[in-house]
Amino acid sequence: MKDNNTSISGFYPNANTSKIWKAKWIMDEQFHGLVPINVFHKEQKQEATNNHREDLKNRHMLVRKQFTVSTDIENAFIDITADDYYKLYINGKFVGQGPAPGYYFHYNYNTFDISDFIQKGENVIAVHVYYQGLINRVWNSGDYRQGLISEVFINDDLSLYTDSSWKYTISKEYTGMETTGYDTQYLENIDERLAENGWRELNFKDTHWKNAVVNICDDHKLVQQITPSVQVYEVKPLKVEKNDNGHYIIDFGRELTGQFKMEAKGESGQVVEIRCGEEMEEGKGQSVRYNMRSNCTYRELWTLSGKNDTLEHFDYKAFRYVEVIAPEGIVRPESFLAVVKHYPFDENKCTFNSSNEMLNSVWNICKNGVVIGSQEVFVDCPGREKGQYLGDATVTAKSHLYLSGDCRLYKKALLDFALSTFICPGIMAVAPGGLMQEIADFSLQWPMQLLTYYKHTGDLSFLEEMHPIAEGCMRYFDKYKREDGLIENVREKWNLVDWPDNLRDDYDFALTQPIVGDGCHNVINAFYCGAVKTMNEIRDILGITYQDSFSSLQEAFNKAFYNKETKLFNDSTISTHSALQSNIIPLFYDMVPEEALNNVVELVRRKRLNCGVYMSYFLLKGLARAGEYGLIYELLLSEDERSWVNMIREGATTCFEAWGKDQKWNTSLCHPWASAPISVLIEDIIGLTPTVPGWKEIQFSPRIPETLNSLDFEVNVPAGKIKVACKQGKVNISVPDEIKVQYVKK
Repeated sequence: MKDNNTSISGFYPNANTSKIWKAKWIMDEQFHGLVPINVFHKEQKQEATNNHREDLKNRHMLVRKQFTVSTDIENAFIDITADDYYKLYINGKFVGQGPAPGYYFHYNYNTFDISDFIQKGENVIAVHVYYQGLINRVWNSGDYRQGLISEVFINDDLSLYTDSSWKYTISKEYTGMETTGYDTQYLENIDERLAENGWRELNFKDTHWKNAVVNICDDHKLVQQITPSVQVYEVKPLKVEKNDNGHYIIDFGRELTGQFKMEAKGESGQVVEIRCGEEMEEGKGQSVRYNMRSNCTYRELWTLSGKNDTLEHFDYKAFRYVEVIAPEGIVRPESFLAVVKHYPFDENKCTFNSSNEMLNSVWNICKNGVVIGSQEVFVDCPGREKGQYLGDATVTAKSHLYLSGDCRLYKKALLDFALSTFICPGIMAVAPGGLMQEIADFSLQWPMQLLTYYKHTGDLSFLEEMHPIAEGCMRYFDKYKREDGLIENVREKWNLVDWPDNLRDDYDFALTQPIVGDGCHNVINAFYCGAVKTMNEIRDILGITYQDSFSSLQEAFNKAFYNKETKLFNDSTISTHSALQSNIIPLFYDMVPEEALNNVVELVRRKRLNCGVYMSYFLLKGLARAGEYGLIYELLLSEDERSWVNMIREGATTCFEAWGKDQKWNTSLCHPWASAPISVLIEDIIGLTPTVPGWKEIQFSPRIPETLNSLDFEVNVPAGKIKVACKQGKVNISVPDEIKVQYVKK
C-alpha cells in the first residue's frame, strides 16, 4: 500500500524503532489495495485528494484470536496498536486502549503487562478496532490506513502475533452516521439486535467471521509510545432523579470525560433515548441541555434486543448530566455509571488548600479542567475539538506538569509539534491531528515550551534533539522580515492575537483570515522578539555560538510600537490604539522600557482581565515580571464579569473556554487553557521556581498575602516532594536533602 501522494522528508526523532516485528498488519478486506490518501497540506493550499468512500467511514472492526498456553505463566505482555484506535480485551476482561494519535511515519504502539489476564489453557484476545474516516483534530484518519498489529510474549518468548489466522467481522450495531462537534465524532446510535453478543468471551463461536487480510504494503513506522495508556475507571452518579415514567435525570456532580453506561431489559425493538450535556436547560423543567452551547449535540438512541442489554459506547464525551427517556420498567437505575477516561492522574502529586475557599475553588476548577483535558494528548476541549493546540499547551502543559508530577505528556506534545514540520517548518497549530491549521502566534511559543520543559526536567539530550526544530521554526519567519528585523504580512498563518475575537480589547489591526490588513502589527512581533530571546538562552545552554540580534530587534520593536506620549505600546505601526494584548506580551518578555513600566501596569489595573482566558496567563506572568504580586492575587479572586470567580458563579466544575457561558458564541465548559492560576499560584504567590534544571536547586520567594491566614501546598518535582506551609504569616518549606534552597524574602 504505497502512498504516491505524500512526500515525507526532514525530521525523524530518536525513538525506539529498533523492534523488528514478526507480526503483520491485518485489516478489513474492504481497505485492501486502497492507495492512502494524502491528508497533509498547507492550510491555505488545499491539494486535490481522492474522495473518501462513505461506506468506509465510522467502521467498527471486531477481531478475535483464540489460542492455547501449555505452560505455567511467569510473565506475559503484549505490544499492540491499531489505526485509528482500539480497545483490547483478554478472556472477556478489559486490558487497555490506545494508541495516542500519531503520524503514520511515527506511529505509537502500546505495551501492556497481561500476566494477570492470560491463563494456562485456552485463551482469547478480542480487539475492537475503530476507523473514523473523518478529517479533524482528533486522529490522522480519513487516509485509508486501517487495521491492527500485535505481538504477545509469554515467559519472554514470542508466542502469538497477528496474521491471516485472526478472525474478524464488521459490527453492524452502530447505525448512526451523524457527526457532532467539529466533525469530531460520530453519534453512536446502537441497535442491540445487530450486536455480536459475547464476542469478547472465550466460548463465542466465530465460525461465521472472516479471516483477516494481511496488508503486505503497510507503511506505518512504529515507535513505542512514550506515555502510558489512558486511565479508565467507573464513577457512580452523585444524584439520580426519576421524573415521569421511565424518565431519569442523572447528575455526576462534575464534568467528566468518558461514556455513560447502563443496563436495561425490554422488548425487542424498544428504544431508549440518552441525552448527555454539560448543563441543565434553563426554564424548561428538568431537562439536560444536550444541544450544547459548544456545538456538540449529544442525543443518541439505544434499541434493545429483548434480552439483558448493556449500553457500551466506544468514543468519549465531555458531560456532567445524563437524561434517560425510556418505556416504564425496562431501565435499571442502579446500573447507571460513567466510564471515565483521561491520562493517568495521581491526586496526591500536587495538593493545594488555603483558608480562602474561593481561592481553593479557583484552583480546583483549573485542576479538574487540566485532568480531563489531558487525554492521549492535551486537548483544547474534550468535546468539540478533542485536538492538541500548540498555543493552549503553553498553559495546559505547564499546569499538568505541576499537577501530575509527570513530564511525559509534555514531552510527547513537544515531539508531536516537532513532527508536524514535515508539513511546514514553521510548525502546525494542531498536531498530530489531520486538520491543517496554522497560527503564527502559537508557532513562536514552541521554543519557549521547549525551554520550560528543559528547566523542569533537566533533559539536556531532548533539548539538543529538538534544537534544530526550533532553529527551523525561526528561519521560517525570515521571509517575513523587514529591513529592521521585524516581521510583517504573515499571511500564510493566522495572526490570532487573542481569542475569542470579541475579547481582543479592540486591537487595531485587521485579523480576518487570510489577513486583510497590510503592514506590521504588535503582538506577532512581540512573540517573535520573545522567541528570538528564548533561542538565545537555548543556544547558551547548548554552547552554540550565534550572532545576537535581540538587542537591535528590541530597539526596532520600541521604535515601531512604543508611544512616547502615552508610554504605552500601540497595536500597529499605523495605529495609536493601545490594546491590553499589545502591552501584556512585551511585559511578559521583559521588553518594557523602565519609564513605561508603571503605565503598562496601570493599564492592566484599569482594564483588568479584558482579554481572553488564554491571554490571562501572559497577563499574570507579566505582572509577576513587574513585581505586582498584590494585583495578581486581586485578579485571581476578582469578582468581575471576566474572572475565574464568574465561572464559579455560573456553576463551573472545570474552567471554561471564556470568562462566562455567554461571552463566546460556542463556549465549551471545559477548556484547560484557562488554567493559568495553577502555575501562577505556585511560581509567583507561593514562590517556587527551579534555578538549576530538574529542580536540583530552587529559589523560594513567597509572596503569600497577609489576608491569607493559612496555606498548605505540596508538589512533586523530579528531585522529590516539596512542601510549603503558611500560617498567620509564618512560612515553612520542606524539601528533600538533595534539593538546595535559595530563600529570597519578599
